[in-house]
Amino acid sequence: MASANRERLVAVLGAGGTMGFAMARNLLARGFRVQAWNRTFEKAEPLAAAGAELAESPAAAVDGADTILTMLSDANAVITSMDGGGALFAAGDAALWLQMSTIGEDGTARCAELAQEHGLGFVDAPALGTKQPAEQGELVVLASGADGLRESAQPIFDAVGRKTLWVGEPGAGTRLKLVANTWILAVLEGGAETIALAEGLGINPGLLFEAIEGGPLDMGYLRTKGKAMMERDFAPAFSLRLAAKDAGLVEESAARRRMELPMVAAVRRQLDRGVEEHGDEDMSATFLLSAPRAPAGRP
Repeated sequence: MASANRERLVAVLGAGGTMGFAMARNLLARGFRVQAWNRTFEKAEPLAAAGAELAESPAAAVDGADTILTMLSDANAVITSMDGGGALFAAGDAALWLQMSTIGEDGTARCAELAQEHGLGFVDAPALGTKQPAEQGELVVLASGADGLRESAQPIFDAVGRKTLWVGEPGAGTRLKLVANTWILAVLEGGAETIALAEGLGINPGLLFEAIEGGPLDMGYLRTKGKAMMERDFAPAFSLRLAAKDAGLVEESAARRRMELPMVAAVRRQLDRGVEEHGDEDMSATFLLSAPRAPAGRP
């Protein structure tokens, strides 16, 4: 397997971000050759020690690569790096584009159009997971694309994730990611407000986790984010700014179908409120907007 991987050259665009950096390292560990680009060059520099070739531009990263992996913050960043950055013109006709960023339906449709215009194979494959799963190669890949592209894409997904779900034609992976993100947002904000209320009522929030331990309400994700909230430790695994962006993408898709999602709308507003002061902290910092500001028990 490793010998076969050495025949593959993967361009990773966004290789200095939390997710992209971890993906690039895991690809290198599996024997793939990697050409790495990041808008802030310094953030990708440590990859050189692991064997990556650093590129000064998206076009330079893509040059000669058989596979392009984009993991960037939003649709504009992806499209700018691929189209405005010249990468599409540098890519070979047989190159495979794995778009793994969370960019919503409109962004995904535009990327699919660009791929078709330039003769690239295109797989829409956003990933479930944050910093730690990315570092451990434990992401869940929600892949959608032509059946004929699966054999080429799967070794890449196996290097960065523990499971790949193939869910249909391009766009289906993004729609599933929006559904999953809706649940994530519900747990995040529900946990934040629950822990804030416990503190406001003078109850140790740890007692909540004792009460639900082992039962159907117990959740590993709630415990992880709850611990961060109780300890006021907001080192970013996934930033509040990006969580707010993702909530907006869910709202856009719902509005297109004339659906009302009042919980998502409320969570998006709350996250937006926190972006200015806490945008670069972990999304669990949304807790700070609800945390009590008066001593326990005082109205």
